[in-house]
Amino acid sequence: MRTLSRYGLGLVAVAGSVVLMSAPKKTEFTIHDKEYYAASNLVNFVRPGLTIKIISANVATDGTISVDYKLTDPKGLPLDQAGILTPGTISVSFVGAYIPKGQTQFYSYATRTQTSPITKVSAIQAGPDSGGTTTQVGDGEYIYTFKTKAVGQYNAPFDPATTHRIGVYGSRNLTEFDLGTNYADDTVSWVPAGGGLPANNRDVIRTASCNKCHDSLAFHGGSRRSVELCVMCHTPQTVDPDTGNTVDMKVFIHKIHMGSQLPSVLAGKPYQIIGFNQAVSDWSTVNLPSDPRRCTFCHESNTGAAQADAWLKNPSRAACGSCHDDINFATGQNHIKGVNLPEVDDNQCAICHIPQGELEFDASIKGAHTVPEESAANPGLVFKILKVENGGAGQKPVVTFTMKDFQGNGVTTSDLTGGRLALVMAGPAADYGYTSFGSDVTTPGYVSESALTAAKCSPDGTCTYTFTHAVPAKATGTFSIGMEGRRVFTILPNTTQQQTVNYGAHNVVFNFSVDGTPVQPRRTVVSINNCNGCHSSLSLHGGIRNQIEQCVLCHNPSNTASAPAPGQVINFAVMIHKIHTGETMAAAGLSYIIGTTDFSDVRYPAMSNTGAVADTAKCYMCHVNGSEANLPIGKNNVLDPQGLLSPAPATTAACTACHFTRSAMAHAVSQTDPKFGESCDVCHAAGTDFDVIKEHAGK
Repeated sequence: MRTLSRYGLGLVAVAGSVVLMSAPKKTEFTIHDKEYYAASNLVNFVRPGLTIKIISANVATDGTISVDYKLTDPKGLPLDQAGILTPGTISVSFVGAYIPKGQTQFYSYATRTQTSPITKVSAIQAGPDSGGTTTQVGDGEYIYTFKTKAVGQYNAPFDPATTHRIGVYGSRNLTEFDLGTNYADDTVSWVPAGGGLPANNRDVIRTASCNKCHDSLAFHGGSRRSVELCVMCHTPQTVDPDTGNTVDMKVFIHKIHMGSQLPSVLAGKPYQIIGFNQAVSDWSTVNLPSDPRRCTFCHESNTGAAQADAWLKNPSRAACGSCHDDINFATGQNHIKGVNLPEVDDNQCAICHIPQGELEFDASIKGAHTVPEESAANPGLVFKILKVENGGAGQKPVVTFTMKDFQGNGVTTSDLTGGRLALVMAGPAADYGYTSFGSDVTTPGYVSESALTAAKCSPDGTCTYTFTHAVPAKATGTFSIGMEGRRVFTILPNTTQQQTVNYGAHNVVFNFSVDGTPVQPRRTVVSINNCNGCHSSLSLHGGIRNQIEQCVLCHNPSNTASAPAPGQVINFAVMIHKIHTGETMAAAGLSYIIGTTDFSDVRYPAMSNTGAVADTAKCYMCHVNGSEANLPIGKNNVLDPQGLLSPAPATTAACTACHFTRSAMAHAVSQTDPKFGESCDVCHAAGTDFDVIKEHAGK
């Protein structure tokens, strides 16, 4: 009896722990943070995380710079910099800079001379102060006094009437607790002489705009995490002595993001920056996921940045010439097509390059960066499917839909001359693929029919189309019909700027029951809004495929690419994973090629905690509602003739697209039974010990 009682108490304790574990955790960390999954007693002891907060900054009349700052955990409790009173030593660095009178960029007080072992050339580089003194003034509160004095540009005396900025960045080492390293930074801007910040305070792009693609900026090992800090060292005074390239922010960032599209790179000259230990960073393969003419994708006007319109109002040779780097401003070569106008300084840039002119594609800044598909001349094409009739098994569906322009006026098929209008049918929506719509249909799992001449439309844009192919006679469940199409329009007709443009309408997908059962749309895994967080306006196949719901109709488990690279898997989950894993696959000696397009140079922009790009463990950048842990167990097998296993079970195919090693495939295969299928969900589904989201957290 005593033994039974002891076990009974043990079971009660275990049951209690299960209840506690299943309840939502009250924590400042998210499910994507490693700390979220640490034992509560460890978290309570270590208090992981790091926040740096500047309390005040000062420059004395003799040029002595000091900063009062606090180190706390995310809840605001103080941390010991030495790591004695609280776990984890904290390393902190300090940058001081000012904006010289009449200028618009920072000048760092602390610099170093860097000599290239390659060229033997020396160059000045801005950087953090070193050799100063730190005094503790309270719990977690310290004052750092710079060794470097506030001596201005060209040894000018300290000017208290100019904008000054102090930046503090640091790291907290918690590796002994298996909690990695925490990083943080903070900046403060002020005028030592008093008064508000002048209009030239550097505030052009906010960090949030960068984080749309990068998720969390983290450079130089992870501790530099804000644009406000970056611009303090990436100043016009900083040069890479190995290549001679400036790392001035307005040049450096434009060139990195233009990458493979830089005129200099297209002409055969790589764009490289060589860092410490002669580490070569080659940005020549960067493919910007958005059209580089969309300046407003980074230069957003809604972030609160005081100088958000600087790109419009303050053009300069350095900023504009960073993308248009085939222009020689001294000689005028390639400066304004057909004119070749020399430009000896920036004073006259804004005379020709005004913010916006009368016409698109003119010399104005907005005009010169017009994306043709987004031209004001685009009349627009908007689809809406109203209903599907005669959609039962064995029947040929009749689709009623509308086509309108952007003003709501009706569009008919006669307005689509030279364009496209097609309807795609697939099903069942539980998982597309492997459904045959007839022996004459060569597209696996779906049928696409042109409605450009067969649709019957009234002047108000209401149309009907009857499929020539029927829903399979034995079909059950929910089927889907998607629309795709484009119209052709002309910009600036009868001028030298005339061009013909194809505009692809946004796809619409309509779900209908073929057997009277309730309509069940396909599961939602990713969102086009997440895609457009980087791609801005993702549109493929000539602009006609731009919604996930349409993409998956064709990119289904049974479909593979045709010549010139037959047999390549193009199932949506596998394809997207492989594309975004591009450079990582290439580093392992692998490639992913569809047709003539090689995706091996794709550099996924999401950054890890330590600043490395290509962090594909951040599944939430694309997935919605934790769908990465909602494993597609029991869905259709995926054809992958060029892969390690074909056909591959759905979850195995999706996961091994990123985890592409043979050992990963062996693990997946070993957990798949020939009769009962995959068991991935036992360990990796949401809430399990090795939950996908948990396993990717903090990686």
